[in-house]
Amino acid sequence: MWTCPKCGREFKNQGQGHYCVKPKNMDEYIALQEESAQPFLRSIRGTIRAALPDAEERISWSMPTFWGGKNVIQFAASKRHIGLYPGPEAVAAFRDKLAGYETSKGTIRLPYQEPLPLELIAEIAKWCWKQYHI
Repeated sequence: MWTCPKCGREFKNQGQGHYCVKPKNMDEYIALQEESAQPFLRSIRGTIRAALPDAEERISWSMPTFWGGKNVIQFAASKRHIGLYPGPEAVAAFRDKLAGYETSKGTIRLPYQEPLPLELIAEIAKWCWKQYHI
């Protein structure tokens, strides 16, 4: 067992990632992440914000979310990558452009050691807005 020194919760795995404090907004979410991940998160947030100026920013499922009547696109920090969550339809629609990235149903993994594909992220966000915005 491992006990988090910040919140006192016990976990099965040593150093297990979790949220000691649930973020209330994107600024808090980004501030709670590893310092090395923060520039990536800010860049993705800015790119999506510019692509979706009418979307509402919120936290949903403990992740930064762009909302348009429902979740349009989300992102989150992981230890080795940023997860972009546009939904399974978007991953399928952009399959060819995502050939160099690890994907799974509804998820695109953007490794920290590679430059962020900001133009592609904006294109996916706009596509999601057209598909999912109510």
